[in-house]
Amino acid sequence: MNNVFSDKITLNNGVEMPQIGFGVFKMEEEQPIVDALEAGYRAIDTAKRYENEAMVGHAIASAGIPRNELFITSKVWDTDQGYDETLRAYETTLNEMKLDYLDLYMIHWPIKEHFNETWRAMERLLEEKRVRAIGVCNYEQPLLERLLAEHNIIPAIDQVETHPYFSQVDLIKYLKNNNIQHQSWGPLGQNKSGLLTDPLLHAIAERYEKTAAQVVIRWHLQRGSVVIPKSQTTSRIIENISIADFRLDENEMAMIEQLNRNERVSHDPMQRFEN
Repeated sequence: MNNVFSDKITLNNGVEMPQIGFGVFKMEEEQPIVDALEAGYRAIDTAKRYENEAMVGHAIASAGIPRNELFITSKVWDTDQGYDETLRAYETTLNEMKLDYLDLYMIHWPIKEHFNETWRAMERLLEEKRVRAIGVCNYEQPLLERLLAEHNIIPAIDQVETHPYFSQVDLIKYLKNNNIQHQSWGPLGQNKSGLLTDPLLHAIAERYEKTAAQVVIRWHLQRGSVVIPKSQTTSRIIENISIADFRLDENEMAMIEQLNRNERVSHDPMQRFEN
């Protein structure tokens, strides 16, 4: 398929990763993962919390794609945080997935009582070359500022909720200024946001003979973000990566950004951190 989007970005430690990946949150069956790999996805994003690491590992193995062509991410969960605990959690994840290494290991949510110890463990994994890159999820600017002030290695990525109704303009600017890659989770707003029924997105989609979801994913990519759309429907899995044959103009990009309502569909990370 010549319209499969296959661009890569380079992280702050020189590691390359696909700019579009496949999210597997709450996924319980292998077939969508197999379908995604067949469609051209080469990055898979899972987590201990998703309780599907073993299944994801089996799907990867069954696909028969050389390991060095894949970019596999997982995340340490709240109850596994701490220095020794994080190191053990990483080994458990590798065992579950039957992999020798991960391309990216991330802290799933910031936890106040283990803030420094968990990141020190992540730094050790990177320094010992047991993982290719380390990052964080759901870190707002104050937490990133603290992390950068107290540690030697800065995250390669900050994965945060981002979509046109919650566009994260200020945080993305901060990340760019500090050479941290922005990654969007929930890039399509998740079902309860109603984002994909927005009239503006449908008008732009009609112009290009695309879907609203394809327009939103294209918007993320043109902002320079890494994006991990999720679907369990084969046609949508293919659709979400089949976006190399059109590009939004500056006016369309601006109009989509103006949809911002500062509306989250999930927890506020700072409130969660403090409580």
